[in-house]
Amino acid sequence: MSRPCAIVLSCFLLLTVLGAGPAAAQGAEAEVRATIVRLFDGMREGDSAKVRSVFHPAARLGSAAEREGVVSVRPDSPEAFIRAVGAPKEVQWDERIANLVIQIDGPLASAWMDYTFYAGPRRSHCGVNAMQLVRMAAGWQIVSLIDTRRPEGCIA
Repeated sequence: MSRPCAIVLSCFLLLTVLGAGPAAAQGAEAEVRATIVRLFDGMREGDSAKVRSVFHPAARLGSAAEREGVVSVRPDSPEAFIRAVGAPKEVQWDERIANLVIQIDGPLASAWMDYTFYAGPRRSHCGVNAMQLVRMAAGWQIVSLIDTRRPEGCIA
């Protein structure tokens, strides 16, 4: 292959790869966003099967809290959370998210979002959710979810 042909071919391949990068990233971001939306839709619907579908079998859940200047992490069982979502309740659980930021590198995604949690019409608490997701054969699954919780300073 002549040098000019090799240069043209190299430029074409480079542009093809660079052009696919942003499109692929946008598609992956939309898929991660859909997984997160599915989680909160499942909570609102009381649909434990829908909620279970977004969690990896080895997922870990927890809450970070500060009381009297001491920070602690309270682990939670994904299965206990899934059961609680599906249990009959008098009010709808409605976790509304805002300011969602997603970062992706290959099969790993990180999502950070503000949230406000409503039990029926009453605002219960708010905070931040931090999630790690992994792209598995069946799609994006949450492997880690940790949150903060506070009764005040919530966004509307």
